[in-house]
Amino acid sequence: MTSARTHDTDTLFTNVRIFDSTGSDPFDGEVLVRGNHIIAVRPGADELAREGVRVIDGGGKFLMSGLCDAHTHFSWVNSADLPGLGSMGVEEHTLLCARSARTYLDFGYTMCVGAAAAKPRLDVVIRNAINDGQIPGPRYLANCQEIAVTGGALVEGITAFADGPEEMRKAVRRNVELGADLVKLSMSGEEITGNQHAEDNYFSDEETLAATTEAHRRGLRVCSHARSGESVKMSLRSGVDIIYHASFVDEEGLDMLAAKKDEIFVAPGINWLVATLHDAADFGYPPEAAEAAGYKYELECAIDGLKKMKSRGIRILPGGDYGFAWTPHGTYARDLQHFVELLDFTPKEALLSATALGGQIMRRPDELGQIKPGFLADMILVDGDPLTDITVLQDSDRIVGIMKDGVFHKDPGSAVVHPR
Repeated sequence: MTSARTHDTDTLFTNVRIFDSTGSDPFDGEVLVRGNHIIAVRPGADELAREGVRVIDGGGKFLMSGLCDAHTHFSWVNSADLPGLGSMGVEEHTLLCARSARTYLDFGYTMCVGAAAAKPRLDVVIRNAINDGQIPGPRYLANCQEIAVTGGALVEGITAFADGPEEMRKAVRRNVELGADLVKLSMSGEEITGNQHAEDNYFSDEETLAATTEAHRRGLRVCSHARSGESVKMSLRSGVDIIYHASFVDEEGLDMLAAKKDEIFVAPGINWLVATLHDAADFGYPPEAAEAAGYKYELECAIDGLKKMKSRGIRILPGGDYGFAWTPHGTYARDLQHFVELLDFTPKEALLSATALGGQIMRRPDELGQIKPGFLADMILVDGDPLTDITVLQDSDRIVGIMKDGVFHKDPGSAVVHPR
């Protein structure tokens, strides 16, 4: 349910288990929200003032920052018809994007990084509508269509094309003109296409550098679809900011990542590999076909590479490619389970990747991703302990309260307003 509550009354969460995403263990205490900011966090039994405050008794539930999906496609709409994303009417597509945005927030995701839209302005329009309060959704960084060179498109109907440095600069300027926050380069292939392979690399150094130089000059960041080892290294040589996938990173690439670990983010989209290998049969892509195409091998390589990245302190974030038929919207927290079960993250490390690192990738590390005084009041109240069972975050019914910008998107109820 979406609450109409405004900032007229302070909100106090009491009797909650607070996971503040600073690296500390959770602790019992209280959190006071005034306007759209957290103004006090009090551990222990000492009570904060209650006069004129709406008090939420959490009953010992788990209070944490809202989550971040670092590889978001609002315009992927649970379809197995990938070319159909290009031919769908823009009006219908916009409505479906709005539904995707709300679904993210319904599942406790208050931060999302756009990783390409199926039509040039979809992300920008949805971001603006969220910011204007017209529709519910997470804080969002908007992208446009992913940019590919001729012969390198994964899905032609949803792709922008550029060849050579000058066309790359023009493509970036187009994103600037449309109001995007990001640029996406589609540098390597995808096995499900049948002819564009994950270990391919389609860009040149000159093209990649032209794109990143122009983007950074205009204040945009660059992300790359880079599965192959060479595309990862090319991304790093040219100053790409966010690398998606990195399935076939080699030792040289790992060294380069480590040298830039304070500048780069990696969002592997691990659930895409797992789900394509195991969950796509009902949509015409059985496991034997996925394995024959190379997805089992790619998953094995990705797990090995990501474990090595983690050991070197590379910033790895969850999220990726939700919105296909076998990776439907609303299943976003499966990535957190994969981080724990496949990549040797502890549940605490997985939560920190989805919260504190979320604030960093959103470029707001002093405002988002933690529960601290001065931070924006983006929080979720969970009926369960994700540190004991990370899968609890996959059940929206267990996320009993969702607050964004100090206002409840999902009101936990059980509150009383104390008179002044």
